[in-house]
Amino acid sequence: MSFKDTIKAQRHNIRDYGMYVAFVMIVVFFTITTKGLFISSRNIGNLVNATSYIAVLAVGMTLVIVIRHIDLSVGYLAGALGAVAAIALKYWLLPLYATIPMVLALGIVAGLVTAFLVAQMGIPAFVATLAGWLFYQGLLQLVTRSTGTIVIENETFNALGNGFIPDFRGLEILPGVHKVTLLLGLVAIVLFIANEINNRRKTLAYDFEVLPMNMFILKLVFVSLVIGGITWVMAGYQGLSWAAVILIVVVLAYSYITTRTVVGRHIYAVGGNPEAAELNGISVRKITFLVFGSMGLLTALAGILYASWLRSATTIAGRGMELDAIAAAFVGGAAVAGGVGKVTGSILGALVMASLTNGMNLLGWDISIQYMVRALVLAAAVVFDVATRRMAK
Repeated sequence: MSFKDTIKAQRHNIRDYGMYVAFVMIVVFFTITTKGLFISSRNIGNLVNATSYIAVLAVGMTLVIVIRHIDLSVGYLAGALGAVAAIALKYWLLPLYATIPMVLALGIVAGLVTAFLVAQMGIPAFVATLAGWLFYQGLLQLVTRSTGTIVIENETFNALGNGFIPDFRGLEILPGVHKVTLLLGLVAIVLFIANEINNRRKTLAYDFEVLPMNMFILKLVFVSLVIGGITWVMAGYQGLSWAAVILIVVVLAYSYITTRTVVGRHIYAVGGNPEAAELNGISVRKITFLVFGSMGLLTALAGILYASWLRSATTIAGRGMELDAIAAAFVGGAAVAGGVGKVTGSILGALVMASLTNGMNLLGWDISIQYMVRALVLAAAVVFDVATRRMAK
């Protein structure tokens, strides 16, 4: 490939990989300024647990933004559904295997109600979900009025947000290191490399443009090192948490749906040009119901993880959560104009924003400064999106 083609490929892919570089720079900065405390195993483990519910929300929010909508209701809806789970476990004495499906089903229903207002009634998503924001805030206050903070005593439920996967017993290899986490990290690297090679082979078979070989190898090495580094750090504490496992399952499932299925292609077609999608036989209405229903499901899951992480449900649970999810989606590469956004990007965006908050807390920065820094990062991500789109043209 010529030098000109290489430059062209770099311009085409800078939007996808620029945030990975920014994330590494943030990690390096806070590792140095906190004298290694930021990258400690305990801190990274706690950071992943605290980020899981926002990352789950960001996955759903990315798809909502892809189809050119927004959902402001998810924060308080997550808080309300977390409170329902707490009430069901503590006061209704429902078993866990009944409580979780019930809460997830309620989340789907809530998402479908929003979709009905948007797709069927023609109400702008901003207005419909703002109404939901107010309604679920009131609902949360209502269900917790008589109880206040509800302490959850079900240890299995609490383990979802605080527990860790078990390790091999009786092995003397690498004492003090979580072997199962290392093994899963190695498997993840192998699967990533195999998937990338397979995708490259298929792309070349259709004579589509791919990364130059040197950039492709650099990408494989870079991402493998990041996965390996995070795995090694987490293995030094208590290993992979159940919250992280749930997040990984969500990411894998939604990555498959959005990249390997007809439904995924229809979602991006609707986001790219709804009118053209409709003319090509794609039901924009059905896709809207599907995406908002999915958002409701993930909101319920996020509410469960949040309540589990806190081991309680509070009267202000979910406050600001929707803004964190929206910011994570945009920082992760979702386009303001719709039609563009990746599930993996939303996870990266959630990690970037959580890392900023965590690092600034460790440094003792004033909360007002923290808000301004996060605002600048969000604005920079949107500017980067607009600039790279212009470069691609």
